[in-house]
Amino acid sequence: MTRPTIIDVAKAAGVSKSTVSLVLQNSPSVSAKTREDVRKAMQELGYVYNRAAANLRSSQVGLVGLVINDLKNPFFAEFATAVQMAISDAGYATVVANTDENPALQARTIAAMIEHGVSGLIISPAYGDEEATFGQLTRAGVPALQVLRKVSPRTDLFPFAAPDYAAGGRLAAQHLIATGARRIAFVGGIEDRSVTAERLSGYLQVLAEHGQQPKILHGRPTRAFGRECADRLISDPDCDAAVCFNDLVALGVISGFASRGHLVGRDFRLVGFDDIEEAAQSYPPLSSVHCGISGFGQQMAATLMSWLNEGARPVAETRTPVDLVIRASSLVG
Repeated sequence: MTRPTIIDVAKAAGVSKSTVSLVLQNSPSVSAKTREDVRKAMQELGYVYNRAAANLRSSQVGLVGLVINDLKNPFFAEFATAVQMAISDAGYATVVANTDENPALQARTIAAMIEHGVSGLIISPAYGDEEATFGQLTRAGVPALQVLRKVSPRTDLFPFAAPDYAAGGRLAAQHLIATGARRIAFVGGIEDRSVTAERLSGYLQVLAEHGQQPKILHGRPTRAFGRECADRLISDPDCDAAVCFNDLVALGVISGFASRGHLVGRDFRLVGFDDIEEAAQSYPPLSSVHCGISGFGQQMAATLMSWLNEGARPVAETRTPVDLVIRASSLVG
């Protein structure tokens, strides 16, 4: 159950948020009747006043919420680090939360951040129960950017920004075809999710242009899934290359091939996506779509700061450029 906020109390009591704040501060400017109505609403809703958070707000410390769907993934961790450092440089404090792809936890986390008076939020959202998260943000009126994944279609309220995933899929597939690949698989990514569809779309476009039939292996974007797919790729004699949904999947494929006596970069061409630090350090080094995620994080921090400090609302949707870093994993022969 979502924790009630000061806004919920104001609605229940039929007063403004500022009036509730005055009641909480024991201001003599509020009438006895209004004070009674507000306290009754607080009791009925189970609202608990957090005086420490109120003291933080009153000290004029800018607080930004950073909500990430999977901080275990190095791609998201690098993004979060870049955002946090840039926001710190701008004089704001950052509250960072990992939701572990759990939309219910995400909704509770954001409710708590709103209650603690965050000035704005940057959210890489979990999928599912969109209203629980974005509905309360709409009611609270807190500026919020959704990044890396577009979960709410209301980009007029929640501007969206991400690297150009479709272009990345095109670059990867074009490169593999240029190296002589005859049948290219796409490995990883949960079906029916927008981020999967975007990364897949560029790959599909290039294959259609060259008359190749796609081979799509949907699944969780993890090393374990990539390793599981190694057998399926090796057992298909026509399949000699793959684009992976992300580098974690690709690193799993490399491991799975090695465990079966095959070598990516010699027997099979492989391209990952995201270009995390480990891509350059794997064996063989992994070709990958480079998203410039650290610079992207700095850009998102600057965008939110401009929104908060100057009222410069971001455009509804932003796509940042990507490029392909070619390494030994895709250069058979």
